[in-house]
Amino acid sequence: MRIATWNVNSLKARMERVEEWLADKKPDVLLMQETKLADEAAPMMPFSMAGYELVHHGEGRWNGVAIASRVGATDIVTNFGDGPVRRSPGPDAIAEALEAEASEASADEARMVSAVCGGVRVVSIYAPNGRELATPFYRAKLAWFDRLSRWLDEDCDPGQAIVIGGDYNVAPEGIDVYDMAFFADATHVSEPERAALARMRDWGLVDAYRLHHPEPGRYSWWDYRAGNFHKGLGMRIDHMYVTASVAARCTGAEIDRDARKGKLPSDHAPVYIDLTD
Repeated sequence: MRIATWNVNSLKARMERVEEWLADKKPDVLLMQETKLADEAAPMMPFSMAGYELVHHGEGRWNGVAIASRVGATDIVTNFGDGPVRRSPGPDAIAEALEAEASEASADEARMVSAVCGGVRVVSIYAPNGRELATPFYRAKLAWFDRLSRWLDEDCDPGQAIVIGGDYNVAPEGIDVYDMAFFADATHVSEPERAALARMRDWGLVDAYRLHHPEPGRYSWWDYRAGNFHKGLGMRIDHMYVTASVAARCTGAEIDRDARKGKLPSDHAPVYIDLTD
């Protein structure tokens, strides 16, 4: 069983590349982030023609998460079960909401969808970026991770087969960025963000990629600007966190850098893991 995650940075713009990748790598489940679509605009037919059932949770021009599965999708949960999200009002309104109450605003975005696929509870997440430290956007990011941890505590069991894949917008260790000095006093590497991922590991999750690749210099995101991809100036912020029973089945994990090449790529590369039956 192959489970993948990919921040596609607009499913509408990247649909042809996604279809090509599905045909090439043949994942059983693909978790997607930043689809930037409302649910009624989700491309159900192309995925169906490729043999996949699509579960989509979106809000319009911003955010959006999805699961494409060819092994079924049941027991669907969106937004941690907290109810519907807003229709994208635009960045100014979002900023105003964040200033008013960070925890409520972060819960009002399409950033989490989950389903049981092939006997595994898969979760596609798109964590807030945080932008800059000491801003309401950063506080909202930490509040969102708190909500994720509460959902794990209240609704999940580390004894289950669970995969939480997606764009975490956090580099867990120094080896997950090309130069820690460049990221001093910046988001993605701050101690509170890393502590949020540590809480997930303490709950019972394992970074599946690091089971097979302990070496530095492995990145999943590169800025579009200044040719950073070709210079190797990236970050590993897309992760597959899995419970122990899944980790025991994990025979391999890869970041597909080739998917970051060519015409109109996402700024993220897909990450996937392979599991034995």
